[in-house]
Amino acid sequence: MIRVLIAEDQTMVRGALRALLDLEDDIEVVAEVGRGDLVVDAAREHRPDIALLDIEMPGCDGIEAARALAAAVPDCRAVVLTTFGRPGFLRRAMEVGAAGFLVKDAPVAELARSIRAVVAGERVIDRDLAAAALALGATPLSAREADVLRAATDGATVADIARRLFLSEGTVRNYLSSAIGKTGARTRVEAARVAEEKGWL
Repeated sequence: MIRVLIAEDQTMVRGALRALLDLEDDIEVVAEVGRGDLVVDAAREHRPDIALLDIEMPGCDGIEAARALAAAVPDCRAVVLTTFGRPGFLRRAMEVGAAGFLVKDAPVAELARSIRAVVAGERVIDRDLAAAALALGATPLSAREADVLRAATDGATVADIARRLFLSEGTVRNYLSSAIGKTGARTRVEAARVAEEKGWL
């Protein structure tokens, strides 16, 4: 029996996933959580083979949860299951050791097949998304440029960002200018939006 943990913040979606997977003879949902920061504790307690991780969750996102899971419970393999089929998200999920990346509009039979494939040692990636990720290439943003853009998304001033990230205001301006150039945007708000849409943040 394949043991599955579901991490999804929407109760209705989580319940639907459980109900659909419980119809499979060889799959058992052993735990559910609604926050990313509860994934590792639940995995330690219930010892699932697979953790299905939503990307957008409170506590921490699914990609950070996959990173923590790989370090703390390496025998539980992470599969990111998301509405946000963005190439940058796929690339980041693979970099932290996720074994799969699927979009939520895939048929449940495909999800069950993917779970079995991951347990068998394969990596499973949505085909269209994989092609888009290859076409797009890696993020052009440095880690620090991404940090500064992330901090700018809520309308923070340069001084606010500098305080938050322990940088000088001049350094923040340089990072913002560079990020704006790399995203082809005109403003930092537009640069943050472009970077978010591509999954670079």
